[in-house]
Amino acid sequence: MIFDALKSAQSRNIDVLIADTAGRLHTQNNLMDELAKIKRVLAKIDPSAPHETMLVLDAGTGQNALSQASNFKQAIGVTGITLTKLDGTARGGMIFSVSESLQLPIRFIGVGESVEDLREFDSEEFVDALMSDIDSRDK
Repeated sequence: MIFDALKSAQSRNIDVLIADTAGRLHTQNNLMDELAKIKRVLAKIDPSAPHETMLVLDAGTGQNALSQASNFKQAIGVTGITLTKLDGTARGGMIFSVSESLQLPIRFIGVGESVEDLREFDSEEFVDALMSDIDSRDK
């Protein structure tokens, strides 16, 4: 399926192709192998593909996020992180540990369910929001 999608995008001069592989668990080897296969198929068509391999992490994941990210990076070469579900009670502080440990940039954050709620990551804004949330809990 990814082969046809990339060929179709190329024939139409489309610059961006998003392959959403949601629902993969880092503990299920067969699913991780499928991700590696997707990457190999893309590289057969375009040796420089994929140009970005984004890992989407749920802000409520906690410290297990480091294990997840490490396994995905090893299997498919993750190049960036998107942190989602920051609209609830989760603060997502674990993202700094993941980013630093694996040397991965944080590209986007999701603060809701609409397209407008997906925002480019701004470290100062994120830390300010994180600290103001902590300050409000102390009062």
